Amino acid sequence: MGLVLEGRIAGPWVEELERVWVETAPRLGSRKLSIDLRNVTYADSGGKRVLRDIFSQSGAELVANSLGIQDLAGEVLRS
Repeated sequence: MGLVLEGRIAGPWVEELERVWVETAPRLGSRKLSIDLRNVTYADSGGKRVLRDIFSQSGAELVANSLGIQDLAGEVLRS
């Protein structure tokens, strides 16, 4: 199962990501979650917190292609 994120994970979009995760988590079951961050341009502290929560609860694979997004993924994984 995969989530594709685009643009900014900031402001009201943090709440939207949390809402989507709350709806998605129960349906995940034993399937592995993949979070595609390739088109994310920015994540504020709230966005990083939600990504960390999702990762810690699911062990998701974070997909990143640019150095900036790889840094973001690294921050999430190190937490």
